[in-house]
Amino acid sequence: MGPVSILPKPQSLNTWEGDLTKMTHLQAGLSPDTIEKARLELNENPDVLHQDIQQVRDMIITRPDIGFLRTDDAFILRFLRARKFHQADAFRLLAQYFQYRQLNLDMFKNFKADDPGIKRALIDGFPGVLENRDHYGRKILLLFAANWDQSRNSFTDILRAILLSLEVLIEDPELQINGFILIIDWSNFSFKQASKLTPSILKLAIEGLQDSFPARFGGVHFVNQPWYIHALYTLIKPFLKDKTRKRIFLHGNNLNSLHQLIHPEFLPSEFGGTLPPYDMGTWARTLLGPDYSDENDYTHTSYNAMHVKHTCSNLERECSPKPMKRSQSVVEAGTLKHEEKGENENMQPLLALD
Repeated sequence: MGPVSILPKPQSLNTWEGDLTKMTHLQAGLSPDTIEKARLELNENPDVLHQDIQQVRDMIITRPDIGFLRTDDAFILRFLRARKFHQADAFRLLAQYFQYRQLNLDMFKNFKADDPGIKRALIDGFPGVLENRDHYGRKILLLFAANWDQSRNSFTDILRAILLSLEVLIEDPELQINGFILIIDWSNFSFKQASKLTPSILKLAIEGLQDSFPARFGGVHFVNQPWYIHALYTLIKPFLKDKTRKRIFLHGNNLNSLHQLIHPEFLPSEFGGTLPPYDMGTWARTLLGPDYSDENDYTHTSYNAMHVKHTCSNLERECSPKPMKRSQSVVEAGTLKHEEKGENENMQPLLALD
């Protein structure tokens, strides 16, 4: 293919398809397919991108009670993408992002990977982040619930580690557009562990992830969930938006329903996928680099989430698999099963929680 012309096209041919001359610097690095997806699904128009951003910025004066600590173009753009370029909704999300941080100051003190609480959670696999994206370009996050050692990690620190991870990942414009998938494996998650998930801390997580963060979640998938997880859902349901409820799926141990939405070639063997079992230390090594340690003694690093980009490419040696002491998945490969042919044949292939 020859070089792309930067000259204006004749008016009769001035269509979006292939017209990369419209692309602003804010779209630099995006693939043509992703730019087209942003146009079709998010209403992103490069001709008025800067005007859209400025209109959101102009609304800041209406909320003098909130300290908007970052208002640059690239930052505001992720909020517009998260709300499909509805400017009022994007500003509401931007305001809630900073308000959540003002109301929960303790959560965001030393909000770095080397914070002892965050570091412990990362080392224990909260969250897991798969290297490759799914067939829609979405990043897949994993939570193995039974790995929660409540004597070692508070729920708040796990939530902080998840939010910090999302801050790092959302720097990638492709993920601002394509979004994320979350899989929660409840295998061996005890009733005693579940009893620690109080309404107040679940509400804190929902506010932080659903209402105050500029990420597009394409689905939250529960697997191997026990009955008391259903009970927990009744507690959190009033706090969930209808759109969120429709994206929460309950699979039990049915691989077929999971694979209809996430192809096996993108999943580790714990979920019936063709990839090797997930190494719980992968993401922690990516963020912590040479300071990664699977022990209880923690060193410090100068890592700051707001300045990390393309970390794994700079840490290939640290990102390579190595034996884990604490952070192996407690879920054995093959725990989930394929439904027998004809089983539940009158049911939908995927059961949503509601």
